[in-house]
Order: sequence, then C-alpha cells, then structure tokens
Amino acid sequence: MTSRRAHIAMFSIAAHGHVNPSLEVIRELVARGHRVTYAIPPVFADKVAETGAEPKLWSSTLPSPDDDPSAWGDTLLDNVEPFLADAMQALPQLIEAYRDDEPDLVLHDIASYPARVLAHRWGVPAVSLSPNLVAWDGYEEEVAEPMWAEPRKTPRGQAYYARFQGWLEENGITQHPDDFAGRPARSLVLIPKALQPNADRVDERVYTFVGACQGDRAAQGTWQRPAGAEKVALVSLGSTFTRQPAFYRECVRAFGDLPGWHTVLQIGKHVDPAELGDVPESVEVRDWVPQLAVLKEADLFVTHAGAGGSQEGLATATPMIAVPQAVDQFGNADMLVGLGVARRLATAEATAEVLREAALALVEDAEVARRLKEIQAQMAQEGGTRRAADLIEAELAARGH
Repeated sequence: MTSRRAHIAMFSIAAHGHVNPSLEVIRELVARGHRVTYAIPPVFADKVAETGAEPKLWSSTLPSPDDDPSAWGDTLLDNVEPFLADAMQALPQLIEAYRDDEPDLVLHDIASYPARVLAHRWGVPAVSLSPNLVAWDGYEEEVAEPMWAEPRKTPRGQAYYARFQGWLEENGITQHPDDFAGRPARSLVLIPKALQPNADRVDERVYTFVGACQGDRAAQGTWQRPAGAEKVALVSLGSTFTRQPAFYRECVRAFGDLPGWHTVLQIGKHVDPAELGDVPESVEVRDWVPQLAVLKEADLFVTHAGAGGSQEGLATATPMIAVPQAVDQFGNADMLVGLGVARRLATAEATAEVLREAALALVEDAEVARRLKEIQAQMAQEGGTRRAADLIEAELAARGH
C-alpha cells in the first residue's frame, strides 16, 4: 500500500444518487492522510466538506436535485444530451480550478465525463466509482445497441454523437463515445454483486465489487420504533421522482389501518401533505428521513429500487416492494425479485389492496427472510469502504506513489 501522502481528486455531478455513495470512501482516504479534493457544484459543497475533502466548486447546467424530474425530459436523447453539454462547459472551469494543483490520481463518478478527459491530459490514472450496475461482456449487443438503434438514425442522434466525438478528439482521446462513457479502464463498483445483472460475465480485471460503503450515519439522526408497533413499513421513492400523491394515498389506505402496523411515509419536497387527505396516527409523514436508521427497525420497505435504497434494503435484510420510477430502477427491481426478496409493482398497479396483499405475503414468508439473511452475510464479506480505499491506494502504489 501507499506510504506517502497523495493528492486524490474526485469528480461528480450534483445528484444525491451519485454523490452519496462516494462520501464514505472519500472520508476514509482523508483519514488515511491523503489530500482529497472533490470537484462538485456548490449545492453539495457542505456535504463534501464534512468528509474532510476540499470542495473545488464549479457551475453545472444540469437540473438541480430539487427540480421537478420532468426537467430531464422523456426520451433517451433528452436524458443524455444534458450530460454532454454540462461536461463541455464544465471542462474549462475544472482546468482552471486545478491549474498548478494537478492530482496523483483521479476518482470519478460514471457521469463525470470531464474527469476522464482531465486524467488523460494530466497523464494520471483514473478510477471510476460506479454507484450502479456496470457493463458485462455482451452488454453492448444485448442492451446498448437495441436501445440506441432508433435514436442513432435521427439527425438529432447523429449530431449528439458527432458533438461527443469531436469533443473527445479535441482533447486527444480517440475512443468512441460509447466506450469512453461506459468502459472505464478501472472501476470500483459501490453496489453488492447480488444487484449486478450477469455478474458472471463482468470483467473482474476492470471491475471490483466492494459493495455498499455506508459508514456511520449517526449525523443524519436516529429513529426509534414507536411503542406498540409490531410491524414497521417504510415508504420512500427516493429524493427525485417523488411527485406521486396518488401513490402515497394508496399507501396510507394500504397500511394505515393494519392492526399493529406503523408506517413511515417519506413524500419528498414535491408533495404537500394536505394532498394525502386524512392520515391516521399510525402513519408518520415526512419530507425526509434517515433512511438507514429507519430500515434497521423496519419489517417492510416500499422503494423505487434506486441503487442506494436497494442495497440498504439488502444490507438490513428488509423485504421490499419495488415500485420503480425511472432509469436503472426497473433493472434493480427485477434483480431484487430474482433474488427472491421482493415483489415488483408498476405505479399504476400499486393500489391499496395490491400493496397490502404483497406486504403481508412478504413479511410472513420464511424463505424471503432466509434469502435476505444469506445475502446480508455475503455483502458483509465484500469489504465496503476499507476495501475501496485499499484498492485506490494500490493504484497509487502501482504508479510509485
């Protein structure tokens, strides 16, 4: 392992699901004596500074974490074009921020295209920290090519690729945009291997699964099971795709009058509690909760199946009802079902009756409980934060740092 203090630069975007998984790794690297800078828009500066890293601030053009998710549009090109535009305008800012302060190694979220360009310019190793699933052998043929077949035929799709390729070439990179974005030279995967599709076909020379890097969440607050609560259900659609008042009303109907049940309903910032109608005392409505603290007490998790929530449900051995809303959540939901620990429902199907039936079946199923305990034990062996930091130090040592 490395013995001397290195400068490690981390790059991410202003999104909870991209920043949060990296924070404990950063905190551990700082604790080991490294100087860590973290390039991030100002909205996450305080959260980054709490780890001991130095925020390097830059201005992003992406929708903010608190914006309505409709700001991202509906089509594949709607989703990807903002990332490229943001990267192109961010790169000059980041070149200036790191002028005369180049790092020994670059860490980067999968959505931070400028980080890989900078690592190439500086001639330093780059390690991806992936907060969700990674490509397997055959991924391009099975997933990417069918998904892109139609957009690539359109003038807009062709212009997107031409713009991306031109930007890479301007910066001395000859890779195709797909390989640049989706095929890092080295990656630490911050999800349990259990959540990775086709895990047996992932190249382990490139990708190392270190699992959840959760750390001590005490600063986020605690949560105690109320007296008399025989069962606790947590309902959360994460922090972005939360404008679902009708769904929350169904959850209140499903669990509100179940004898002995207490429900924690996290509704986010986009829904007024008044939209829920009459809420019984057994339902606790919050715009935010310390999720891991609640899950440690919970008997059921109704989740959008984001990467963070899915692995927290597995880490706490909590049966799940997956109600995916966007992007990778549909695949995660299918993985949870395949593991035998969850039911998947479409939002429109998630009526009070269906939710209640699924909940009661899950919490009473001994085989679901057995599978969850088995996966929990497997995850504990993946190494988490310390193993991630060890592997980053190994990359530095291989370069003589």
